[in-house]
Amino acid sequence: MVTVKARIRVHDDYNSLVPVVIPELDEVRQFASGLHARGESWTGDVFGWLAEYCAERPEAPLDSKLSFTPAEFCIGETGVWFFSLLWEHGKDAPPVEFLDNKNILVESAGD
Repeated sequence: MVTVKARIRVHDDYNSLVPVVIPELDEVRQFASGLHARGESWTGDVFGWLAEYCAERPEAPLDSKLSFTPAEFCIGETGVWFFSLLWEHGKDAPPVEFLDNKNILVESAGD
């Protein structure tokens, strides 16, 4: 884990800089893979962030061309730091990753 500074919009005309702890993505991937292997939905706190895993379901999502609802893991807070994995090509295919770290400004808050 690394401590970084994140820009958080407090008001339309004011941003605050706060230190946040970001987990190593390989550790997050490993944790999510364990949940995915069990195939059971889960919600909780991990690496200091709220996280959720939703298992694959056989029903298609509304207004989607997919024939099933893919498994998904997400961790973090939109607008601060957020990472997700989506098994949109099936439970045995590698997941598609999304990382939102655009508000992370500095690699280490200790600098």
